[in-house]
Amino acid sequence: MGASAQQAPASTIQLGEVVVQGQVTQPDVSPPFPGGQVTQGAGLGLLGTTDTLKSPFNATGYTADLVRNLQASTVAEALILDPSVRSTHPAGGIVDSFNIRGLPVGEGNNGEIAFDGVYGVAPNFRVFTDYAERIEVLKGPSAALFGMAPNGGVGGTINIVPKRAEGDLTRIGTEFSSNSVLGTSLDFARRYGPNREFGVRVNGALRGGDTVVDEQFNRTGIGSLALDYQGERFRAWLYLLAQRDYLDAPSRPFLMAAGVPVPRAPDGRRNVIQPWEWSQIDDRSALFRTEYDLTDQITLFANVGGSQSEVERFFGLPTITNLRGDTTHTPQYFNLDVDRQTYNAGFRARFDTGFIRHQVSFVASHYHDELSRALTSGTPVLSNMYNPVLRAPQFALRAPKTILSESTLGSIALSDTLSILDERVLLTAGVRRQSVEAKNYAPGTGILTSSYDESAITPLVGLVLRPLDNVSIYANYVEGLSRGDIAPANALNAGEIFAPYRAKQYEVGVKAQFGTFGVSLAGFQITKPSSELSAGLFTVSGEQRVRGLELNVYGEVTPEIRVLGGATVLDGELTKTAVAANLGNTPIGVPSLQLNLGAEWDVPWLRGLTLSGALIHTGKQFINTANTQSLPDWTRLDIGARYATEIAGRKTVFRANVQNVTNEKYWSSVASFGTFYVGTPRTFRLSMTVDL
Repeated sequence: MGASAQQAPASTIQLGEVVVQGQVTQPDVSPPFPGGQVTQGAGLGLLGTTDTLKSPFNATGYTADLVRNLQASTVAEALILDPSVRSTHPAGGIVDSFNIRGLPVGEGNNGEIAFDGVYGVAPNFRVFTDYAERIEVLKGPSAALFGMAPNGGVGGTINIVPKRAEGDLTRIGTEFSSNSVLGTSLDFARRYGPNREFGVRVNGALRGGDTVVDEQFNRTGIGSLALDYQGERFRAWLYLLAQRDYLDAPSRPFLMAAGVPVPRAPDGRRNVIQPWEWSQIDDRSALFRTEYDLTDQITLFANVGGSQSEVERFFGLPTITNLRGDTTHTPQYFNLDVDRQTYNAGFRARFDTGFIRHQVSFVASHYHDELSRALTSGTPVLSNMYNPVLRAPQFALRAPKTILSESTLGSIALSDTLSILDERVLLTAGVRRQSVEAKNYAPGTGILTSSYDESAITPLVGLVLRPLDNVSIYANYVEGLSRGDIAPANALNAGEIFAPYRAKQYEVGVKAQFGTFGVSLAGFQITKPSSELSAGLFTVSGEQRVRGLELNVYGEVTPEIRVLGGATVLDGELTKTAVAANLGNTPIGVPSLQLNLGAEWDVPWLRGLTLSGALIHTGKQFINTANTQSLPDWTRLDIGARYATEIAGRKTVFRANVQNVTNEKYWSSVASFGTFYVGTPRTFRLSMTVDL
């Protein structure tokens, strides 16, 4: 996926000298590791961008080169080679959601993907890769680092580092995806001013056509603008983003009727959602960042941003009722507005006390969101997932929107990384005080039904020992935070408000880099409380524990061969339950094994040609806590090729990828509330990019 900048493979075509005028190095964008697929470090929120071998956490940054070579249009597709991550959305779906280390992150997204280190800016449902320079994944809870996620996900954090003008670039692209989706894209960057201190980056894309899923049509438009100023002491960035995502017959997850075993998976092309069901999502986002170097050791920063999502859709959630694959779903008209605002400010300081070097960070943050919704229902639709049946069209009955909920998250956080012996030993300690205010309103009336005002303190401790320059041993203790539940109306203690939930992680690991090749091994344990309704009483009495081992490999094995992937072994257990029979069972959606391995080979006898392949495996998953319904394990093979050349003196790259080459029929993944998804069918993708 691109040769190392330090050592170019002998088989890579030489495209001549490329002169980049006025290139500006962005301080929080980690450079690529040899092989060009991952970065040499990743952002850790409060701690800033940290080199891999100096980080007390397992975090990976994926590059824009990798994303282009995978032809990944969404973040979910871009993370297909991360063994700790599983996307819990179907092909042709409307949302990105994930499991990281066996725990849900961003179910329905709901603003849980960070943008340049802050929540409340990234699009609310699907995040596209067109405006991403890096996609960073921090594994494990991160409340002290990033603050509490808006929807309370604790498995990890996904952060988008947006594209900026590092140098001059004009790149145009065309693409095709089966069945007949065509697209075009533009990536434009320039720097201006006497010292090239002003930068502009523009990205745009249009895609549309019939997808590989039956009866499905998709049309997507994306536009982003990044402006920046890089002065001697003052720096500023402005990001503007807009996107529209429209789908006819959007793919939906399935529910399973109680007491019925999960039937075999259908062909991923089959679609029980009717062609007259639809979804349209409009997202608009903005973020303004500033930094000022008060001295050479102290930097002040302040950021303000927000986003608006307007959702209008008419579809249902199908339930499988028997082993024959019969389904039923009731289309609902759903009109949702989501408004988010985010503010933060703080400082970073570096100083020494004797032989100890300190890196101190402080931040105060404020986040607010408000959701308004209208909801009406149609009539039930009967079909079959193996042989979908077309039914007479229904039409959405529109209703006025009323406020549904609003939330305010406020926090202050302080950390200090102490290092000695030329950073051979690094100790990080930090703490965040998080406040959570929430109000819930009755659907359709806007009458306040419950409110919530709680706070909690979450710590972090991390230790890194570097016995050799290329080896580090690390350990951490960190907590995640989710807002506590409110007892539902059917509980004896209806309306009771519970304190925020804490997820706790213990982790140890070792990382090593051997020139152009890197490997890491981590062991972790995460415990997470859960609420239950038993004997009419709603309590926070449940708990699940996930223990795991993560192996990651990346980089160049030889100048012509690159690898990326690894394996994650998980042991999930319900350690506390209200139902005695469920004690000791496996939590929903936690497989025993996740395996991802991607490889690339620069063909030596045809310069510029690279062949690639990826193997993806997920173990058996349960869809209920009683462990009576499950999805079998599955394995998928992807292949690809690309050819880099010059046409009329312009660098041109052709790419071809096939996902699920053998067209395996499989259930891919499970969300924490028991919905599950059909796997991606065989899909062909072709593209061409030209640098003008």
